Amino acid sequence: MADLKDFAEQLVNLTVKEVNELATILKDEYGIEPAAAAAVAVAGPAAGGEAEEAQTEFDVILKAAGGSKLAVVKLVKELTGLGLKEAKELVDGAPSAIKEGIAKDEAEALKASLEEAGAEVELK
Repeated sequence: MADLKDFAEQLVNLTVKEVNELATILKDEYGIEPAAAAAVAVAGPAAGGEAEEAQTEFDVILKAAGGSKLAVVKLVKELTGLGLKEAKELVDGAPSAIKEGIAKDEAEALKASLEEAGAEVELK
């Protein structure tokens, strides 16, 4: 029985590259389709409680306005729909969340825009 536990531990600790190689071997030599092999490989970490879910929502956090504060304030106003005073307060209060719970593509686009204006930004 100890051998099966060791085998299970080895399966759970496979890297993505090793899982792909295992799927190829199972398909070529044993006729087992890769989707079934991937399900086995994915089920291993989930059963062990070590699987992490992929992050689907991101927060855009302004860490600092940088050298061109006025440009950052104008951009924050434009991106958030806030008034000029509220946007300035948000920038002055950095670190602060510009937008929360948004998709990765949108978050990365906002980050790029803000960094282009000179701000320091991070995604969480």
